[in-house]
Amino acid sequence: MNAARGETGLVIDGVERRLCLTLGALAEIEAGFGCVRMSELDARMRSLSAADLVIVLAALLRGGGEADAAAQLNSASVSPGAAARAVAEAFRLGLVG
Repeated sequence: MNAARGETGLVIDGVERRLCLTLGALAEIEAGFGCVRMSELDARMRSLSAADLVIVLAALLRGGGEADAAAQLNSASVSPGAAARAVAEAFRLGLVG
């Protein structure tokens, strides 16, 4: 993973996958949550449900070039705690630059 490019990793089904908060991923997350403003997205991200976490992870996986992993996410083995930490790290890295 390349933190300078905003990438972080998450082990899914025993394989480390790349997550990246791209502009496209951010737009996908907004659309998935029905948000029209960044402030709405900020509020929603502070209290994610498991279903919300899947939406965010799928978008971040696609942003990291891992479309196949995103498509299989609903049946994948992934630690919820690790997933939440990876999402937080992807946003931290993606919003720094």
